[in-house]
Amino acid sequence: MNLPHLPTTLVGAIVFLIGLVILWVIVSIPVYFAGKAITAGKSDFGDAMGATLGGAVGYFVVYFAVSYFLGNVIGSSAGTFALILALIVWLAVYRAAFRTSWIRAVGIVILSWVILLILDYIAVAALGVSFPNFLPF
Repeated sequence: MNLPHLPTTLVGAIVFLIGLVILWVIVSIPVYFAGKAITAGKSDFGDAMGATLGGAVGYFVVYFAVSYFLGNVIGSSAGTFALILALIVWLAVYRAAFRTSWIRAVGIVILSWVILLILDYIAVAALGVSFPNFLPF
C-alpha cells in the first residue's frame, strides 16, 4: 500500500492542510446536491460538509481498526469484514447527517457519486484535470 508522503516543513504542512480543506469542500458539493435532491431540499451545505468529513473519518477508523485487530484472529477475511463494516458506518454517518432513512442515505451516496463522475468528466474535458480517486475501496 502506497502511503502519501507527509510534509516535513511548516509551510508544507500548511499547504497540505489547505489542500485537504479545499478537497473537502469540492467533494462536499456533489453530496450537497444529492442531499438536496433526496431530502426534498431539507438539507444544507453544512450537512454535506459534516457527512463527508464524518463519513471519511468513520470509514478510515473502522476499516483500519477492524483490519488491524481482527487480522491476526481471522486472517485475510478481516479486510472484507472491515470493508463491509466501514461502509455501514459511512452510511450511518450520512443517515445521521441528513436525518433520513438508510435507503435515502444509500440514494444520497449513489447520486453524489454520479454527480461527482459528471463533474470529473467536465473538469477533464474543460481543464484537463481530474479529481483524486474518490471510491471508498
